[in-house]
Formats: sequence, structure tokens, C-alpha cells
Amino acid sequence: MKSIILIALIAVAFTVRVQERNMAKIQTELAKSTYGSALLHLVELHSMAGGPVQELIDAIEELINDLEEELETLEFNFQVRTNEHNALVVSLEQDIQDAVIDVNNTQDTLDNLLYPRRNQIQSKIDTVIGYQEENRKNYDEAVLVREQEHEAFEAQVAELNDATASVDDALALLSSLTNPSLLQIKRFQNTLKNIETKLRSRSRMAPMIKALIALASNQNFSNQDVLKSIVDALNDFRNAVVDQINDLTAQEAQDVVDHEAYLEQLDTEFAEFGRQIDRATVDLTATNEKIDSMVEFRDQRAADQKQYTAELELENNTYAEETDIYTNTKNEFTRELGISEQALALVQSVDFSNIQV
Repeated sequence: MKSIILIALIAVAFTVRVQERNMAKIQTELAKSTYGSALLHLVELHSMAGGPVQELIDAIEELINDLEEELETLEFNFQVRTNEHNALVVSLEQDIQDAVIDVNNTQDTLDNLLYPRRNQIQSKIDTVIGYQEENRKNYDEAVLVREQEHEAFEAQVAELNDATASVDDALALLSSLTNPSLLQIKRFQNTLKNIETKLRSRSRMAPMIKALIALASNQNFSNQDVLKSIVDALNDFRNAVVDQINDLTAQEAQDVVDHEAYLEQLDTEFAEFGRQIDRATVDLTATNEKIDSMVEFRDQRAADQKQYTAELELENNTYAEETDIYTNTKNEFTRELGISEQALALVQSVDFSNIQV
């Protein structure tokens, strides 16, 4: 029986020594931090005041509960912030992608549709303007040619009229010849030569008048048959000249009609070219306005992309900073919670009346 009691006393003594060593270790650990030292002071003051141990235990347990709640709140708030961050990152990345797509699609439309269309329309306008200039050139040339042709017509008619008048003079002279003198014959021959001079070599009547001159040069004007043949030849010549004048006049009238029709055709073409230019100009203006609108939209979307990228970078940097704050705060709460649990264990020990800080 005694041996059993002895063994029990030894066990109790050993347990007390172990608890004392544990308490000393806990006290040492608590004293390493400001928060632990503050708890040790609280335990010491409570021991010196002789207050109920349970009140101190309740106070430390309440402190532990508060730390656990703050830690849970920290975790909850950070999870909410993380969800918001992830949602914002997804939204900004989508906004950036949409902006990039808009910029690329708009630039593609400009490069492959609107810019080529503008160049095509401008090229068409330049081509039609060239047609207009060529049209006016043809118009001016036609007017000039017609003026020259009309002047040639008037000159030729005047020439033929002079020839007709000279023929009339020759006929009048022949009608007065009965026994012509050499002077009269010479005068008649000179009249024929004058006709030849007026007709010039380009007239189709020139060969006929030359034949008459040759005939008159070798004939005896006292012979009435000869005179009659010369008169008949002159009348035939005069009739031929009048016919040529009539032909020239008719041709001139037709040339005037053809010329006016040609000028009218040129004016019609010129007016049509003007309408084509007007339509193309309206189309070009609309195309330029569309280009300006799309360039403005492209630049705005490029600015949006830049803004979204800056916002994403700022959000990532801000979240990284908040993550560091969260991690440090969580570590601090965890450390304080561990210290509080050590302090609770110390208070719940058998004897802490000898605790000193």
C-alpha cells in the first residue's frame, strides 16, 4: 500500500514538473511578441488582483472568438474581392478583344472596300473630265474647220461668179462682132484669159476655158459659123459654171446641217459627261463621309482598347497589392490567434501565480 502511495506521489510530482516546464516554455514563446507580452501582462495583473480565473479564461476565449470571426470576415471579403476581380478581368479582357476586333474589321473595310472604291470613283471622274475636255476640243476644231470650209466656199463661189460675169462680157463682145478688127479679137482673147485667171487651175472649169482660148486663138472671127460655135461653147461653159455654183451652194447647205447636227451631238455628249461627273461626285462625297466616319470609329475603338488595357493593368496591380495586404493580415490574425490559444492554455494551467513579465 505504501509503495502504491509513493508511486502516486512521484507521478504527481513528475506531472507538476512537466507542467511547470511547459508553462515556462509557453511564457517564453508569448514574451517574444508584443501581442503575447500584452497577454502576459493581462494574466499577471489579473493574478495580482486576485480575480476569478474563469473571468480571464472567458476574456481570452472571447478574444479568440473575435480573432476567428475577423479571420472569417477577412477570408469572406477577400473571396468577394477575388470574385469581383476575376469578373472585372474577364469583362476588361472581353472589352479589349471586342475593341481589337472592331479596329481590325474597320481597317479591313477601309483597306479592301472604301479606299479602293474612293480611288475607283475618283479615277472615273478624272476619266470623264478627260472625255469632256476632248469633247470641247473636238467642238472647237469642228467650229474652226466649218469656218474655214465656209470661207473656202465663199471664195470659190465668188470666183465662179466673177467667171460668169467675164463670160457674159465675152458673149456681149462676140455679139457686137461683125467684121472684127484685130484689136477686137485681141480684146476678146484677153477676156478669155481673164476668165482663166479668175478660175485658177484648181477649178474643174479650167480645162474647158483653156480649150476655148485655144479655139479662139486659131479662128477667123469673120466666119459666122465659127462665132456661133464659140458662142455655143461659152454658153455651155457659163451653164457649167452656174451648175457648179448650185452644186457648191447645195453642198454648203448640207455641210451646215451636218455641222450643226455634229455640234448638237457633242453638246449632248458633254451634258451626259456632266451628269456622270455629278453622280460620281455625289457618290465620292458619300464615300468620303463614310471613310471619315469609320476612321473616327476606328480611332475611338483604338483609344478604348488602350483605356481598357490601362484599366486591366491597374486592376491587376491593385489586386496584387490587396492580395499582399490580405496575406499579411491573415498571417497576423493567424499568429495572434495562435498566441491567444497559448495564453488560454497558460491561464488554464494549474498555477500561474508566479508569472512575471
